[in-house]
Amino acid sequence: MLSENRPLTGRIAAWAVRHRAPAIGGWLALVVIAILTGTLANGPNARTQDPGEAGRAERILATQNGVEPIRDNVLLQGNDRDDADDDLVATLGTMPVTDVRTAVRSRDLLVSFAFLGPATQLHAQATAIAATVRKVAARHPNVVLTESGDLSLAAAVDQGIKADFQGAERTSLPLTVVILLVVFGSLIAASIPLLLAGTAVVATFGFLALIEKWISVNSATSAMILLIGIAVGVDYTLFSLRRYREERSAGRTANDASRITASTSGRVVLVSGLTVMLCLTGLLCTGLDNFRGLTVGAVLVVGLSLTGAVIALPALLAALGPWVDRLRVPWLGRWRTHARPSRLWSATARKVTRRPVVWAVVGALTLAALALPALGMRLHDPAATDSLPHSTPAVAAALRVQTAFPGVLTPAKVVVSGPAQGAQILAALNAEVADSGGLLAEPVIATKVGGVLVVRVPLAGTGADAVSDRALEFLRQQALPSALGPMPGVTYAVAGKTAVSYDFNQQLGSRTPLVFAFVLVLGFVLLAVTLHSVAVSLFSIALNLLSVGAAYGLVTWIFQDGHLSSVLGFRPYGGVTGWLPLFMFVLLFALSMDYQIFIVSRIRERQADLPTKEAVVAGIGASAGVVTSAAVIMTAVFGVFVTLSAIEYKMLGIGMAAAILLDATVVRGILLPAGMCLLSSRPGKRTVEGARG
Repeated sequence: MLSENRPLTGRIAAWAVRHRAPAIGGWLALVVIAILTGTLANGPNARTQDPGEAGRAERILATQNGVEPIRDNVLLQGNDRDDADDDLVATLGTMPVTDVRTAVRSRDLLVSFAFLGPATQLHAQATAIAATVRKVAARHPNVVLTESGDLSLAAAVDQGIKADFQGAERTSLPLTVVILLVVFGSLIAASIPLLLAGTAVVATFGFLALIEKWISVNSATSAMILLIGIAVGVDYTLFSLRRYREERSAGRTANDASRITASTSGRVVLVSGLTVMLCLTGLLCTGLDNFRGLTVGAVLVVGLSLTGAVIALPALLAALGPWVDRLRVPWLGRWRTHARPSRLWSATARKVTRRPVVWAVVGALTLAALALPALGMRLHDPAATDSLPHSTPAVAAALRVQTAFPGVLTPAKVVVSGPAQGAQILAALNAEVADSGGLLAEPVIATKVGGVLVVRVPLAGTGADAVSDRALEFLRQQALPSALGPMPGVTYAVAGKTAVSYDFNQQLGSRTPLVFAFVLVLGFVLLAVTLHSVAVSLFSIALNLLSVGAAYGLVTWIFQDGHLSSVLGFRPYGGVTGWLPLFMFVLLFALSMDYQIFIVSRIRERQADLPTKEAVVAGIGASAGVVTSAAVIMTAVFGVFVTLSAIEYKMLGIGMAAAILLDATVVRGILLPAGMCLLSSRPGKRTVEGARG
């Protein structure tokens, strides 16, 4: 039996073991309450507020009595394009559209128009107009008509993301099930992590349905929260379930095994979970709405996973007793039922501890070499035509239109307020377009929205590359001050896809050092308090930075430099999407704390009875099984991102999966035991010793 001087998790587990029905029932009640909360939440969801000048322009538009109409375009190419143009314009005159315009460039002709009518009828109108364009094309077989615009491209992106993540969700669950069956060899044991992780994720989405009335949460954020929830929830349950089986193998009763597990692995789970949650809050330092919803959702799912692991799991294990290992899988159940030290990692740790300096240098140089390409990392976000496969019909159409009329699909939107007339503003801006040296393009289109004028100005480039950024800077810093500055009482702000991405990356870049400093300082403090050693805490942070740097290097080498592109099925991108490095740093730094604290706590348990080197070998061997299993599950879950169409999610999948594998092998298998031996050998220092974990 444990002493009554138990840690908090031990006391919670003791209560849960004595009151199994209230503990399990309370957890299920919490899940039901979350589902009901989400079901009963009414009202519109919060909208994302973009940063910078683009956000200011959008806020001005939001105050107007009216909305900017959605525009569409039809590109005509061929010898009889003029006849087809007359036919198309005449036919569109019978449709619910307005502001039909024709622009000519070289041998290409572009007909643009705005949808007319309420937003609820847009889909029906778009379908009818697409059918009309096909009929016109059939009447003019010598002309190629290509339709693309705001609605079709946005719908293709949304549908692609939705389809991708639905497939990812269907793939990640079976993968997790298979891995858990291999790990535990028992259907019941394998189902426990899935049960707790699944209910935590369901409860998170229930609460998020209410939270997103005030904080915006987009579909991509929801999918990432799902995968984070599965990975973290399974991890925390694995830590405790592995220890429970060890105690049962040692002859403990189910109740005693549950309490011991809670006082050791449960304490590690609690500290790790709180560390992950606090580190994730570093994303709030960016001040960006996109990260705010992600942060709240990720912290919520980690917190709920932590609650289930600390309260519901001990009660469930005590209730199941020996049934945990029932329903064994043939060929696996015979040797997976009892937790045993890993022979492979024990032998590796023993070899490393004999020559720690050599192995520390080898491991550090390996990760440093992998990180080298990151020194040349270039950040920029992909356009929709870069993000999705070119085989997508909407993307193929958009590429054709973009080639003929660059910038027309992703124009800058200048929101102009003041007494000047629209004709005067258009004349001034058209003069600047002519003098821009190709950075700005025609057609320039103005639309009245309430009391302001929205002027669409096509920008050179793809809309998301360095050329488009230069065009946007020219528009903001030279063209608009020159054209509109002399007009008294006129104010303006520039929005649009390029402007939103530009302002987002500008704010992200300025706030990134603050986020890094916040996470590093917080991580150091938490580790120092938990591990009772400044040296080990600094060493742990250095290991985390090495694994993150190696992941950065691999992402840069693969996606920016174009290596392995044919194998992984993507086009060389020439850069790294702007939000990825910061998101990867925060998430990886937080998740790697789990492994660090878990392994060091197992080493410390053995330090009381063994010399340092033997304690390191024993701790590595005892924890290697669960760390490897957890790493494989996390790698599989994040590896699913590689199968998605959008290139930024492929980057996320490769980066996260590579970092987790490196962290669980090179870092935890080589650098950690080498470093612990070297730190413990310092004169007058006993950095491995401490309270039992």
